[in-house]
Amino acid sequence: MPTIDLRSDTVTRPSPAMRRAMAEAEVGDDVFLEDPTLNLLQERAAALFGREAALFVPSGSMGNLTCVMAQTRPGQEVICETNGHIYNYEMGALAALAGVLPRVVNGEDGVLTWNAIVPAIRQKVYYRPQTSLICLENTVNMAGGSVYRTSIVEEICDRAHEQGIHVHLDGARVFNAATYLNEHVSAMTGKFDSVQFCLSKGLGAPVGSMIVGSRDFIERCRPIRKMLGGGMRQAGVLAAAGLVALEEGPKRLQVDHDNAQVLARELARSPGIALDPSKVQTNIVIFSVKPSGLSSADFLAQIAVRGVLAVPVDADRVRMVTHLDVSRSDIQKAAEIVKATLTVPHDTNGKTN
Repeated sequence: MPTIDLRSDTVTRPSPAMRRAMAEAEVGDDVFLEDPTLNLLQERAAALFGREAALFVPSGSMGNLTCVMAQTRPGQEVICETNGHIYNYEMGALAALAGVLPRVVNGEDGVLTWNAIVPAIRQKVYYRPQTSLICLENTVNMAGGSVYRTSIVEEICDRAHEQGIHVHLDGARVFNAATYLNEHVSAMTGKFDSVQFCLSKGLGAPVGSMIVGSRDFIERCRPIRKMLGGGMRQAGVLAAAGLVALEEGPKRLQVDHDNAQVLARELARSPGIALDPSKVQTNIVIFSVKPSGLSSADFLAQIAVRGVLAVPVDADRVRMVTHLDVSRSDIQKAAEIVKATLTVPHDTNGKTN
């Protein structure tokens, strides 16, 4: 039975064009700055974001950590949203490796505002940890792919800079945000001190993320990347796929967004699911199965045997993500499977009667 994999937009397979580009890539040793394909990818990423330079990293988590370490000192504080990826899903690296203390702030639908951030900024006294960095995430993964309006971002950056505080963007899915806003990524992100974005989320590359910023900033990041184990050699085989992803991936993201809307509307029709389709902005659909009497674990186990994969958010909520390897018919079939699963009577322990 074919599987419809909605666990993440990271599960996509390289396209034939990517595989050809990888096979034919001209390569060199990137630790010596001699890989021409990787250098080209970095140049194109920098130009796309209107920045002086860019740096390829193996993962978004390494990219975020590298940016944090380049803009903080141990003992300082980093403000991030309560449900942010950098706080919840990166192995506590802020504290364990960067030596900084996360200070979390609640945002409505995961979106922080300057007014929400201000109370968390430390007073400038020597015996208190100082706020050095604010980290935003766009789109906001665990808020169902919600999007920051650019005016909110710019106010945060402007006010933070007035206080000598840097601002970093975890833009893992920033191209999804750009598609939703119908804006260019360079205009959306120009006031951030650093930006990390993923080539492997939504854009279809098999691996890799990029950091963009000033030339001085990227040169500070390069030895940190090496220290964290990210100094790769003939990485052009990965960069070649990244070049295809960067060129072709953003053009088709609206398809994923449209499919997510279809999925959300179909799921919302089930009495066993709590979901507001109007909250779905990009390619992530998060919903509760609590009305069904099932836990998220039981629900996921039951749809998995029917050929649909998703992931739990918590005991009651589930996340599904649309991507280039699922079609409209796949989405409709997945919704039918979910609805059929939830029409089976369950007892209070989630077992079928």
